[in-house]
Formats: sequence, structure tokens, C-alpha cells
Amino acid sequence: MKFKTLGKTGLKVSVVGLGGIPIQKVTEDGALEIIRECKNRGINFIDTARGYTVSESHIGKALKEVGRENFIIATKAMAYNYFEMKKNIDDSLEALGVEYIDLYQIHNAGTRGQFSDVVSEDGALKAMVEAREEGKIRHIGITSHNHEILEKALDYEEFDTFQFPYNPVEDQGADVLSKAAEKNIGVIIMKPVAGGVFPKPALSLKYILNTDFVTLAIPGMDSIEQVVENASVAENLSLLTDEEKVEIQKIAKEIGTDFCRRCGYCLPCPQGINIPAAMLLENYVKSYSLNDWALKRYEGLFSKASDCIKCGICEPRCPYNVPIRKRLESVKETFGE
Repeated sequence: MKFKTLGKTGLKVSVVGLGGIPIQKVTEDGALEIIRECKNRGINFIDTARGYTVSESHIGKALKEVGRENFIIATKAMAYNYFEMKKNIDDSLEALGVEYIDLYQIHNAGTRGQFSDVVSEDGALKAMVEAREEGKIRHIGITSHNHEILEKALDYEEFDTFQFPYNPVEDQGADVLSKAAEKNIGVIIMKPVAGGVFPKPALSLKYILNTDFVTLAIPGMDSIEQVVENASVAENLSLLTDEEKVEIQKIAKEIGTDFCRRCGYCLPCPQGINIPAAMLLENYVKSYSLNDWALKRYEGLFSKASDCIKCGICEPRCPYNVPIRKRLESVKETFGE
């Protein structure tokens, strides 16, 4: 396994980590087997979240068997104010069953308003700094699907890591991630297969790990076979061949632009539809089979795809020319509206 230093944290991390979203699909015993195989393969970084239902607790119970000392644990919370973040950090510690968490992250700060709340006088960042001083967490990070938010985060020295989507068909964050690496901020890549869109995971992972600004990638894994496949890419990492570069270009052309990069430029919708969230939740159903989990969150959205009146205001705003009205029809069918 290849290792890199996670920016200014100083932590030595495997260049492939375990993404914890799919852990909620497996049993406690299944999670134990996956994490045991991660240890066997040299994967020492685990990323999860408060919002991933049982993922934290499954991982926590597995750590008791496999050994917490063998892993760098990262988790995150969609909490943007002081009191919510303070509670979430304590809840994560309890769920994971650990005395401290190596990396705690702001989860999906997607709007300027959310980021402003995070860094305000009574924002989540204040709670995270306090938790770090108390020894509850060691380092602070931020995740987003909007590269403009990370541009703002560059100005705050408290952030040790950035987590953002990057893969052969999603490079909208390349500039800000490169800037982050120059400032010794650790770069964690989520969605390494574009949320299941890219058909050759190993090739996509190889592409990512050959990118200079990347520290590590965290593909979601719900089986031992996936752990073996992903670890093998890092174990045998070489430069991309000319043939592989041509294949990546061919696949990217075939995929085209008909998928959401979650940049948020389409918003606001006059009907109040959170378009990126609706499309993302549909993808969790189609690519990860997280039907119940996605449906519960979809039902919690203020407006649904069925509220779309096909005004088309959103589509000219999209820099990737996604046919949003057509995609919302698909979302509507997926969730049975």
C-alpha cells in the first residue's frame, strides 16, 4: 500500500481509504469483515458521517475487534452552528466508541449562507476548535460539492483538509484543490467513480491517484471484493498508459454531460426544489441501492420533483448543460410520485 502525508495534519494515510456510505447496507458482521480486510490490505483511513445512519456504530463495533489503533478515523456532520456541531461531535464519539476522532469535518457546506454560519461567531467552526482543544478531535476539515465554498475556506487556517468530488468526468474542483495542496491542506477525494457513473472503478481510481494534488481517495465499499480491488490499484500503482488515457477520454465522451455535478448553479428554483439534492438521492437508489435511506431523505425535502412546472429557468444556469427538466422526470419516477 502506498501512503502519503495528509497535509498539515502530519497523518500518514493510505492513498485509498474506506468510504463509509455503503456500510449502512451491510450487517455488523459484514462491516467487521470489510474493516478487517482493510487492515489486511494496509488501508488505514476510514471516512463516515453522522448522516450515514448505522455506519458510525457499525464501524465503531468493528474497531473494537480489529483495533482502533490501526486506523485514522474521519467523520462529519451537517451542523453549521455552534450548539448543533458540539452535540454532533459528542454523538459521533459515542457511536464510534472512541476517545477521540482524528478528523472531524463540516459535512456538505453547499451554500454561501451555510458557510457563513459555519465561520460566524456562534458557528460550527468555533465548536470544532473547542473540541480540538479538549482533545475530542485532532483535526478539522470541510466537505462540499461546490468549489466556490472551498475557495472561501482557503482563507481559514483552521481547515486542515478539503473533501470534494474528483474523477475523470468531474474536474470542476481541480483549481481549488490544487491551491489547497499548495497550502499544505490535505485533499480527500470523494465520488471517485462519479457516484457510480464511471463504469470502470479501477481505471478511475488509477486516474485520481496519479493526480498530483490528491492525497487519497475514499471509494465506498460494501464487500471484501471491493476492498481487494481498490487496494490493488494502490498496491500496483503505475502511470497511466497511452491506451488508458485514450480509454478514459472515450468513456468520458460517452458519459457526456447528462449528470449532475452538484455545483448548485441551477438554484434557486422558483418552486423551491433542491435540484442537486433530488438528483443525488436518485443516484443513491440507482448506483448504491440505498432505497430506504434515500427515500427517507427525499421525503424530507421541502419540494419534490413532482413540483416542477417545467419553467426551464434552471437549465441555462447549468454550466454542464444537464437537461434538468428531463432528469427531474426521472427522479419523480424513481421515487414513485
